[in-house]
Amino acid sequence: MIEMREAAKVPQKLEYGDTVIIWGGKKNRSFIITLQEGEILNTHLGVIAHEDVVHQVEGSKVCSSKGHHFWVFRPKTRELMMKVKRKTQIVYPKDAGWLILALDIVPGIRVLEMGTGSGAFTILLARLVGSEGKVYTFDRRRDFLLNALNNIKIAGLSHRVEARIHLAGEPFPVEDMDAVFLDLPNPWVAIPAAYDALAPGRPIALVVPNAEQLKKAVATLEENGFLSIQAVEVLERNILVRQQQGVRPFERMIGFTAYLVSARKAGD
Repeated sequence: MIEMREAAKVPQKLEYGDTVIIWGGKKNRSFIITLQEGEILNTHLGVIAHEDVVHQVEGSKVCSSKGHHFWVFRPKTRELMMKVKRKTQIVYPKDAGWLILALDIVPGIRVLEMGTGSGAFTILLARLVGSEGKVYTFDRRRDFLLNALNNIKIAGLSHRVEARIHLAGEPFPVEDMDAVFLDLPNPWVAIPAAYDALAPGRPIALVVPNAEQLKKAVATLEENGFLSIQAVEVLERNILVRQQQGVRPFERMIGFTAYLVSARKAGD
C-alpha cells in the first residue's frame, strides 16, 4: 500500500517581533534577540543588523559587518530557558525533563508553580500546556516576578501565564489544579497549601537543594496525605566527539544541581 504524505509546508519567514537565536562565529556562540526595526546585534565578530535577518527563513546564513558567518534559528525551548536573564538559580534542562514527566504535563491542563524565580521552568510549562492550558505562578519577591515576566514575554508566552506575589504557606487563590510544582528552599512550608490546591490523585513535584531539606520535605509530604513519593537526582555528562583524536567525556560536567521529588495527592 502506498503511504500518502502531506505536502511539505512552506517555511515561514521571520518578521519583526519574532524572537530568534543567532548562532555561529569562530566559537559557535549564540545570541537571543527579538527582531526590531532599526536595531543591531553587537557580537565579538562584528555587527548584525536586524533588517538583514527579517524576511529570511529559519536556518538562513547571515554575515556580520566583519564578514563572519552566523545562522538564524527560532529558539528551542531549552535555549529560551538557558538564555533567560537570571536573578536566581534556574531549573536545568537535565532536571526539567524528569519533572515534566513527574508532573504529567500535557496540553490543556492547569499548573500551579510556587517559586517563579527567573521564569525558566515557567517558560517550559507554558509551552507544554498549550493554548488551552494555564500556568499560575507565584513568588514572594516582586523583583523576581517582574524579571521572570519579562523573560516569559520574550518567549512569547505571556498569554498562558498568570503571576502574582504570594508568600509560601499562605492558601493559594486557585483550586483543583492538575499539577503543583514547588521550587523553594523550604518547600514543606507550602506543602499543606499545595495539597488543598491540587485535584485528587494529581501530582506534585519539588526541587530540594540539600539532603537535610530532602528528609524534611518527604516527611511533610507523608504527613499531609501524599503517596507514591519518589526522590532522585539526575546527572548529565557531555561527550566530546572528535574524528581524529577519539571520543571521550568532557572534563567538566554539571553534576549535582538538586534533589527532585514527586508524589501524588491521596483522595479523601
